[in-house]
Amino acid sequence: QVHLVESGGGSVQPGGSLRLSCAASGSIYSTDILYWYRHAPEKEREQVAIIWNSGVINYLDSVKGRFTASRDDNKQTVYLQMNSLNPEDTAVYYCVLRRASRDYWGQGTQVTVSS
Repeated sequence: QVHLVESGGGSVQPGGSLRLSCAASGSIYSTDILYWYRHAPEKEREQVAIIWNSGVINYLDSVKGRFTASRDDNKQTVYLQMNSLNPEDTAVYYCVLRRASRDYWGQGTQVTVSS
């Protein structure tokens, strides 16, 4: 069982930045695949970033160049650096760990971008 806790969300003005963290209970294995998702009201859930166990990171087109995902397995933590935020980025952000075909979700952290 893996327990994930996100933090770092909040309210920010357009153009601002936030850094989300996702701390895992226990170890993050090098074979784990890590994801950031977001879900805005009345919109479908979106996969924001996927951190493959190869080290390759793929991003949602709308966040490319603005968001940077990373993982620190030694600290059992995953990060999402978000820059140049705009109101369309407003959502609850979730981190997900996939291990042995099973997904573990965090509780989510709210990000609100408004002036």
